[in-house]
Amino acid sequence: MISKEVQENLKKSSWIRRMFVEGAELKAIHGENNVYDFSIGNPYFEPPKKVVAKLREIVNSDELGTHKYMDNAGFPDVRQKVAEDVNKDIIEPISHEHVMMTVGAAGGMNVIMRTILDPGQEVIIIAPYFAEYIFYIKNHNGVPVEVSADPKTFEPDLKALEAKISDKTRAIIINTPNNPTGVIYSEQSLKDLAAIVAKKEAEIGHEIFVISDEPYKAIIYDNGKAPNVHNIFKNSLIVNSYSKSLGLAGERIGYIAMNSKIEDPKMLMGGFSFANRTLGFVNAPALWQKVIADSLDDSVDIKEYEKRRDVLYNHLESIGFEMVKPDGAFYLFPKAMIEDDVAFVMEAKKYNLLLVPGSGFGYPGYFRISYCVDMDMIKRSLPAFTKLAESYKKK
Repeated sequence: MISKEVQENLKKSSWIRRMFVEGAELKAIHGENNVYDFSIGNPYFEPPKKVVAKLREIVNSDELGTHKYMDNAGFPDVRQKVAEDVNKDIIEPISHEHVMMTVGAAGGMNVIMRTILDPGQEVIIIAPYFAEYIFYIKNHNGVPVEVSADPKTFEPDLKALEAKISDKTRAIIINTPNNPTGVIYSEQSLKDLAAIVAKKEAEIGHEIFVISDEPYKAIIYDNGKAPNVHNIFKNSLIVNSYSKSLGLAGERIGYIAMNSKIEDPKMLMGGFSFANRTLGFVNAPALWQKVIADSLDDSVDIKEYEKRRDVLYNHLESIGFEMVKPDGAFYLFPKAMIEDDVAFVMEAKKYNLLLVPGSGFGYPGYFRISYCVDMDMIKRSLPAFTKLAESYKKK
């Protein structure tokens, strides 16, 4: 009935969704307040009031052409505003000609893969990684190549990464702030990676795109900052969305912003536009393009996510869990108390804790906690985490 490839992929389907479904079953048995679901990264806060007001204004407007087709890359005026937003911390500015509006970051990633990959070419991903990257690459006949991060810092292991670059390497995906660790890659680490990429490009005779997946770039704590990759790499592509920063996960609106230093930006944009059309997206949602264009300085309340991080991190550390403190995003990635992270997550279910094993992110031995949830649930969950930890100390 369905293809063998899809059948096989269904068996490997996302642990995140699997635990989310199991959480619904547990809630039906034990009651909503007695289950602690940290499985899915679904933004907790509603969009800012200004975003909702802008949506109402556009919907109630009599302006003609609001809902019609446009250039496959999106409205030029919206793209220019996005370019100006990207330019806030950039050395060599970009314009609307370097920006394409997309159906979320996932749509943007697929557009890029369709545009740059020939069958059998490789894309390096750094574990732990967002599991869907593998499918995005395979969707377009590419080959994912995994490289593990440094377990002490979760920054890229540059020596291991360099060893994986070959003449088949077409791109490297970085994700910072990272899902699932919350780590921000340091500017020095990225500069060292840029030097490796430049050396390898000269050796293999073609460019290696560095694709920076940035849906969490607005969610950064402790007055930190994520470096702008366009200042560091030549052939960089930023993929972003407003799912997390504006709480618009269900609206599927994002963009690709290419580096102005890329050799033939018009050809690359032509490829993106063609892929956007022929993959069936056609264009990003017209209504939401117009909404975000006037909402680029807004965000959900980042301090509230920071409070959630601190409550969970401080408690988990106090009861014996080991983890790197997140710089951003809304995830913790502690080390499991046994080597088998899947068995650990199954054990946590006995305490009505819904967690996601690190194996689902290509990094066994750890587990992810998504804390974009109600603060009251976090506080109610703390005794369950304590009992879980104590159960291993007794063994």
